[in-house]
Amino acid sequence: MLLVATCGFGQQPGAGETPGIQDNSFLLEEAYNQEAGVVQHISFFERSFDGAGWVYAFTQEWPFRGLRHQVSLTLPIQDTGSAGSTGVGDVALNYRYQVLGDGAARLAVTPRLSLLVPSGSSQKGLGTGGAGIQAGLPLSWAASSRLTLHTNAGFTHTPSAQNALSAEAAASAFSLGQSAIAIVSPRFNLMLEAVWSRAQSVTDKGRTEWSESAYLSPGIRWAHNLSNGLQIVPGVAVPIGIGPSKGDNGLLLYLSFEHAFRKR
Repeated sequence: MLLVATCGFGQQPGAGETPGIQDNSFLLEEAYNQEAGVVQHISFFERSFDGAGWVYAFTQEWPFRGLRHQVSLTLPIQDTGSAGSTGVGDVALNYRYQVLGDGAARLAVTPRLSLLVPSGSSQKGLGTGGAGIQAGLPLSWAASSRLTLHTNAGFTHTPSAQNALSAEAAASAFSLGQSAIAIVSPRFNLMLEAVWSRAQSVTDKGRTEWSESAYLSPGIRWAHNLSNGLQIVPGVAVPIGIGPSKGDNGLLLYLSFEHAFRKR
Protein backbone atom coordinates (compact mmCIF):
# COMPACT_ATOMS: atom_id res chain seq x y z
CA MET A 1 0.00 0.00 0.00
CA LEU A 2 1.48 3.33 -1.08
CA LEU A 3 -1.16 6.04 -0.74
CA VAL A 4 -0.14 9.52 -1.88
CA ALA A 5 -1.52 12.36 0.15
CA THR A 6 -3.53 15.05 -1.50
CA CYS A 7 -3.08 17.12 1.65
CA GLY A 8 -5.06 20.10 2.85
CA PHE A 9 -5.23 23.61 1.51
CA GLY A 10 -6.61 26.23 3.86
CA GLN A 11 -6.63 29.62 5.46
CA GLN A 12 -6.18 30.84 8.98
CA PRO A 13 -8.83 32.71 10.99
CA GLY A 14 -9.03 36.46 11.17
CA ALA A 15 -7.47 38.67 13.80
CA GLY A 16 -8.69 38.05 17.31
CA GLU A 17 -9.89 34.50 16.62
CA THR A 18 -8.38 31.37 18.11
CA PRO A 19 -6.71 29.42 15.28
CA GLY A 20 -8.48 26.09 14.89
CA ILE A 21 -7.73 23.20 12.53
CA GLN A 22 -9.25 23.54 9.11
CA ASP A 23 -6.87 22.55 6.34
CA ASN A 24 -5.02 19.43 7.43
CA SER A 25 -6.63 16.29 6.01
CA PHE A 26 -4.37 13.36 5.20
CA LEU A 27 -5.73 11.51 2.14
CA LEU A 28 -8.25 14.11 0.93
CA GLU A 29 -7.99 17.81 0.24
CA GLU A 30 -10.25 20.50 1.60
CA ALA A 31 -11.65 23.22 -0.66
CA TYR A 32 -10.00 26.12 1.19
CA ASN A 33 -7.17 27.99 -0.52
CA GLN A 34 -4.24 29.42 1.40
CA GLU A 35 -4.88 32.91 2.73
CA ALA A 36 -2.79 35.79 1.34
CA GLY A 37 0.51 36.08 3.18
CA VAL A 38 0.38 32.56 4.68
CA VAL A 39 2.51 29.58 3.62
CA GLN A 40 2.10 25.94 4.65
CA HIS A 41 4.69 23.13 4.81
CA ILE A 42 3.28 19.61 4.98
CA SER A 43 5.03 16.30 5.66
CA PHE A 44 3.22 13.00 5.09
CA PHE A 45 4.61 9.53 5.85
CA GLU A 46 2.84 6.19 5.33
CA ARG A 47 4.18 2.69 5.83
CA SER A 48 2.55 -0.64 5.13
CA PHE A 49 2.30 -3.04 8.07
CA ASP A 50 3.41 -5.95 5.87
CA GLY A 51 6.72 -4.25 5.04
CA ALA A 52 5.79 -3.78 1.36
CA GLY A 53 7.15 -0.25 1.26
CA TRP A 54 6.68 3.32 2.43
CA VAL A 55 6.14 6.80 1.01
CA TYR A 56 7.11 10.24 2.28
CA ALA A 57 5.72 13.36 0.59
CA PHE A 58 6.60 17.00 1.23
CA THR A 59 4.16 19.66 0.03
CA GLN A 60 4.61 23.41 0.14
CA GLU A 61 1.61 25.67 -0.58
CA TRP A 62 1.68 29.36 -1.48
CA PRO A 63 -1.11 31.88 -2.17
CA PHE A 64 -0.78 33.63 -5.52
CA ARG A 65 -2.17 37.15 -5.86
CA GLY A 66 -4.79 36.71 -3.16
CA LEU A 67 -7.15 34.00 -1.97
CA ARG A 68 -8.52 32.94 -5.35
CA HIS A 69 -5.28 31.44 -6.64
CA GLN A 70 -2.89 28.98 -5.03
CA VAL A 71 0.21 27.18 -6.25
CA SER A 72 1.98 24.27 -4.60
CA LEU A 73 4.60 21.60 -5.15
CA THR A 74 4.56 18.00 -3.93
CA LEU A 75 7.81 16.02 -3.77
CA PRO A 76 7.45 12.28 -2.98
CA ILE A 77 10.19 9.92 -1.84
CA GLN A 78 9.25 6.26 -1.64
CA ASP A 79 10.31 2.65 -1.32
CA THR A 80 8.38 -0.06 -3.12
CA GLY A 81 9.66 -2.83 -0.86
CA SER A 82 12.07 -4.30 -3.41
CA ALA A 83 15.87 -4.11 -3.21
CA GLY A 84 17.23 -0.90 -4.69
CA SER A 85 13.79 0.62 -5.17
CA THR A 86 14.09 3.70 -2.96
CA GLY A 87 14.07 7.11 -4.59
CA VAL A 88 12.22 10.20 -5.74
CA GLY A 89 8.78 9.68 -7.26
CA ASP A 90 6.90 11.85 -9.75
CA VAL A 91 6.81 15.49 -8.66
CA ALA A 92 3.45 17.32 -8.84
CA LEU A 93 3.10 21.02 -9.69
CA ASN A 94 -0.36 22.14 -8.56
CA TYR A 95 -2.66 25.09 -9.21
CA ARG A 96 -6.02 25.68 -7.50
CA TYR A 97 -8.76 28.25 -8.11
CA GLN A 98 -11.28 29.12 -5.40
CA VAL A 99 -14.55 29.03 -7.36
CA LEU A 100 -16.95 29.18 -4.42
CA GLY A 101 -16.67 30.13 -0.77
CA ASP A 102 -13.62 30.25 1.50
CA GLY A 103 -12.62 29.05 4.94
CA ALA A 104 -15.47 30.99 6.54
CA ALA A 105 -18.19 29.80 4.16
CA ARG A 106 -20.49 26.85 4.75
CA LEU A 107 -19.81 25.52 1.23
CA ALA A 108 -16.54 25.81 -0.69
CA VAL A 109 -15.45 24.45 -4.09
CA THR A 110 -11.89 24.67 -5.40
CA PRO A 111 -10.87 22.79 -8.60
CA ARG A 112 -7.23 21.76 -8.96
CA LEU A 113 -5.05 21.13 -12.00
CA SER A 114 -1.69 19.38 -11.61
CA LEU A 115 1.24 18.66 -13.90
CA LEU A 116 2.92 15.35 -13.00
CA VAL A 117 6.62 15.49 -13.82
CA PRO A 118 8.18 12.06 -14.64
CA SER A 119 11.01 12.41 -12.11
CA GLY A 120 10.59 8.87 -10.71
CA SER A 121 12.11 5.78 -12.32
CA SER A 122 9.48 3.57 -13.95
CA GLN A 123 12.03 0.72 -14.08
CA LYS A 124 12.15 0.76 -10.26
CA GLY A 125 8.40 1.28 -9.88
CA LEU A 126 8.84 4.83 -8.55
CA GLY A 127 7.13 6.69 -11.38
CA THR A 128 4.93 6.40 -14.44
CA GLY A 129 7.72 7.01 -16.95
CA GLY A 130 5.92 9.89 -18.67
CA ALA A 131 4.47 13.32 -17.99
CA GLY A 132 0.85 13.35 -16.90
CA ILE A 133 -1.96 15.68 -16.01
CA GLN A 134 -4.34 15.41 -13.07
CA ALA A 135 -7.61 17.22 -12.37
CA GLY A 136 -9.22 17.26 -8.95
CA LEU A 137 -12.49 18.64 -7.60
CA PRO A 138 -12.66 19.11 -3.82
CA LEU A 139 -15.87 20.22 -2.15
CA SER A 140 -16.15 21.14 1.54
CA TRP A 141 -19.38 21.51 3.47
CA ALA A 142 -19.71 22.60 7.09
CA ALA A 143 -22.69 20.44 8.04
CA SER A 144 -22.73 21.88 11.57
CA SER A 145 -20.45 23.60 14.05
CA ARG A 146 -19.16 20.15 15.04
CA LEU A 147 -19.04 18.32 11.70
CA THR A 148 -17.39 19.12 8.36
CA LEU A 149 -17.64 16.91 5.28
CA HIS A 150 -15.17 16.84 2.38
CA THR A 151 -15.80 15.22 -1.02
CA ASN A 152 -13.12 14.65 -3.70
CA ALA A 153 -13.20 13.45 -7.30
CA GLY A 154 -10.11 13.11 -9.48
CA PHE A 155 -8.89 12.06 -12.92
CA THR A 156 -5.31 11.39 -14.06
CA HIS A 157 -4.06 10.76 -17.58
CA THR A 158 -0.55 9.84 -18.70
CA PRO A 159 -0.30 9.68 -22.51
CA SER A 160 3.00 7.78 -22.53
CA ALA A 161 3.24 5.72 -19.35
CA GLN A 162 5.89 3.00 -19.08
CA ASN A 163 6.30 -0.19 -17.06
CA ALA A 164 9.49 -1.65 -15.60
CA LEU A 165 10.41 -3.14 -19.02
CA SER A 166 9.96 0.25 -20.75
CA ALA A 167 6.82 -0.88 -22.60
CA GLU A 168 4.72 2.20 -23.33
CA ALA A 169 0.97 2.88 -23.40
CA ALA A 170 -1.54 5.57 -22.46
CA ALA A 171 -2.86 5.12 -18.90
CA SER A 172 -5.64 6.76 -16.91
CA ALA A 173 -6.92 6.68 -13.34
CA PHE A 174 -10.08 7.74 -11.51
CA SER A 175 -10.48 8.44 -7.80
CA LEU A 176 -13.24 9.30 -5.32
CA GLY A 177 -12.97 10.26 -1.68
CA GLN A 178 -15.19 11.22 1.25
CA SER A 179 -14.28 12.31 4.75
CA ALA A 180 -16.03 13.38 7.94
CA ILE A 181 -14.24 15.61 10.45
CA ALA A 182 -15.64 15.70 13.98
CA ILE A 183 -14.61 18.91 15.74
CA VAL A 184 -14.20 17.79 19.36
CA SER A 185 -12.57 21.16 20.07
CA PRO A 186 -11.06 23.87 17.82
CA ARG A 187 -7.64 22.26 18.34
CA PHE A 188 -8.55 18.55 18.36
CA ASN A 189 -10.39 16.65 15.62
CA LEU A 190 -11.49 13.08 14.98
CA MET A 191 -11.24 12.04 11.31
CA LEU A 192 -12.61 9.34 9.07
CA GLU A 193 -11.47 9.30 5.44
CA ALA A 194 -12.51 6.88 2.68
CA VAL A 195 -10.74 6.70 -0.69
CA TRP A 196 -11.29 4.58 -3.80
CA SER A 197 -9.34 4.50 -7.05
CA ARG A 198 -9.39 2.62 -10.34
CA ALA A 199 -6.20 2.85 -12.39
CA GLN A 200 -4.56 1.44 -15.49
CA SER A 201 -1.05 -0.03 -15.45
CA VAL A 202 1.04 -0.83 -18.53
CA THR A 203 1.34 -4.55 -19.26
CA ASP A 204 2.82 -4.45 -22.77
CA LYS A 205 3.33 -2.03 -25.62
CA GLY A 206 -0.01 -0.32 -26.18
CA ARG A 207 -1.75 -2.51 -23.58
CA THR A 208 -2.92 -1.84 -20.04
CA GLU A 209 -4.96 -3.51 -17.32
CA TRP A 210 -7.25 -2.03 -14.68
CA SER A 211 -6.92 -2.46 -10.93
CA GLU A 212 -8.86 -1.05 -7.99
CA SER A 213 -8.00 -0.04 -4.43
CA ALA A 214 -10.09 1.10 -1.48
CA TYR A 215 -9.18 2.25 2.02
CA LEU A 216 -10.93 3.45 5.16
CA SER A 217 -8.70 5.59 7.37
CA PRO A 218 -9.66 6.64 10.92
CA GLY A 219 -7.35 9.20 12.50
CA ILE A 220 -6.85 12.18 14.78
CA ARG A 221 -5.17 15.57 14.44
CA TRP A 222 -4.43 18.33 16.92
CA ALA A 223 -2.96 21.83 16.84
CA HIS A 224 -0.31 23.78 18.73
CA ASN A 225 -0.64 27.56 18.29
CA LEU A 226 2.48 29.56 19.11
CA SER A 227 2.48 33.21 20.16
CA ASN A 228 4.39 34.21 17.00
CA GLY A 229 1.52 33.00 14.80
CA LEU A 230 2.99 29.63 13.85
CA GLN A 231 0.48 26.76 13.89
CA ILE A 232 1.84 23.20 14.16
CA VAL A 233 -0.57 20.35 13.39
CA PRO A 234 0.55 16.73 13.99
CA GLY A 235 -1.71 13.82 13.10
CA VAL A 236 -1.85 10.04 12.94
CA ALA A 237 -4.14 7.60 11.13
CA VAL A 238 -4.44 3.89 10.33
CA PRO A 239 -5.42 3.25 6.67
CA ILE A 240 -7.33 -0.05 6.48
CA GLY A 241 -7.68 -1.87 3.17
CA ILE A 242 -11.24 -2.82 2.28
CA GLY A 243 -12.79 -4.59 -0.71
CA PRO A 244 -10.04 -5.10 -3.34
CA SER A 245 -7.42 -3.92 -0.80
CA LYS A 246 -8.57 -6.10 2.12
CA GLY A 247 -5.67 -7.03 4.41
CA ASP A 248 -3.47 -4.17 3.20
CA ASN A 249 -3.16 -1.97 6.28
CA GLY A 250 -0.67 0.66 7.36
CA LEU A 251 0.32 3.57 9.57
CA LEU A 252 0.11 7.21 8.49
CA LEU A 253 1.92 10.14 10.16
CA TYR A 254 1.26 13.81 9.35
CA LEU A 255 2.93 17.10 10.32
CA SER A 256 2.08 20.62 9.14
CA PHE A 257 3.69 24.01 9.80
CA GLU A 258 1.67 27.08 8.79
CA HIS A 259 2.80 30.66 9.27
CA ALA A 260 2.70 34.15 7.77
CA PHE A 261 5.57 35.11 5.49
CA ARG A 262 4.54 38.77 5.34
CA LYS A 263 2.08 41.07 7.09
CA ARG A 264 -1.52 40.46 5.99
